[in-house]
Amino acid sequence: MTTKNSNYDFKWCPGCGDFGVRRAIEFALGGRNEKHETRMQDNVIVAGIGCSGNLVHLLESDEQPFGIHGIHGRTLPIALGVKSGSPNSNVIIVAGDGDFLSIGMEHIGPQAQRNLDVTAVIMDNGVYGLTKGQGSPTTKFGTVTSSTPFGKIEAALNPLSFYLEIGVSFIASHYSSKPRELAALIETAMEHKGFSIVHVQSPCTTYNDTYEQLKGNKRKGIDPGIIDLPEGYDPSDRAQAMAIIADGRVPLGVIYKEDRPTLNDQYVSLTGRAPATSSPDKILASYAI
Repeated sequence: MTTKNSNYDFKWCPGCGDFGVRRAIEFALGGRNEKHETRMQDNVIVAGIGCSGNLVHLLESDEQPFGIHGIHGRTLPIALGVKSGSPNSNVIIVAGDGDFLSIGMEHIGPQAQRNLDVTAVIMDNGVYGLTKGQGSPTTKFGTVTSSTPFGKIEAALNPLSFYLEIGVSFIASHYSSKPRELAALIETAMEHKGFSIVHVQSPCTTYNDTYEQLKGNKRKGIDPGIIDLPEGYDPSDRAQAMAIIADGRVPLGVIYKEDRPTLNDQYVSLTGRAPATSSPDKILASYAI
């Protein structure tokens, strides 16, 4: 992809939406570092398995964030460990819909309830792209894929609805073709104190090219599948969030935001109330499940 950083070559198909997401995260980290006067090494990227995992090696420069390329579906447990051991680090999870919402789904609820202070950027292309296009949790009902040759028989998961129901305290949505707008959204998510998810439509040009469905095509009579948030939209209003999600199109912006104590806030409070005979290590260990 570049000669600037040949050690970190990106193996994505031409036109992959993840290129735009990668650029957006680079912009967002740069903006955050400048704002807080922090170093790139103060950020930690936790990646799962899939095309999205390439983002663990992020920048076209010698200065890189720390990166952990974990195992399939386990980005959140790893992020919990990183944040517990280094509370001041800015932890960003990068994962795909297959990684995060299938085998990884069981970990979303506990971290939402704990309000773990990390940001997850989820690239949703509606298939398992790295392993040749099998159906994923967000693949539409009836879609023919390599694993569903006669059509998918399960309904597609609505991630935004799931995040809202499970208790994620910051939920945003966008798509990969507008990296500057997406960068601003990711930076806002990183500023949120608590569990933030930015769910990005990132088309797979090889197995599930949805660019036309997202952007629309007047000549073919295809209306855009994206929608701006209405004027006066209040992301703290749960009813409004439910309504915009139920529209069925991809909303662009912060869908829901709730301010409440983070896991670290609760831990600090707990250690202040615990008897002197209880060591901080023992208290933390009892909660790190």
